[in-house]
Amino acid sequence: MISAEHIAKLARLGLSSSEIKKFQKELSSILNYINLLEEVDVSNIDPTYHPFERGTNIRKDEAISQESDKLIDLAPSKKKRYIKVKSVFK
Repeated sequence: MISAEHIAKLARLGLSSSEIKKFQKELSSILNYINLLEEVDVSNIDPTYHPFERGTNIRKDEAISQESDKLIDLAPSKKKRYIKVKSVFK
């Protein structure tokens, strides 16, 4: 059985004995519910990947020059058509 004390130790939580008792009760309740779900026969049920049946909304990946020009104009520091940023490597 998984103990709340063990999980608290792994998560480096300092719990009091009353908190451990409370969380142990909640953890047991969660694990019991999972065991109950495992007993349900789902062999005749198709998997559900999304609750709504709809196609994908994928747009073409096209550059829009007007929008990038506006973005570059808003940048605090720029050089030609590039936005200047602070160096991330030393």
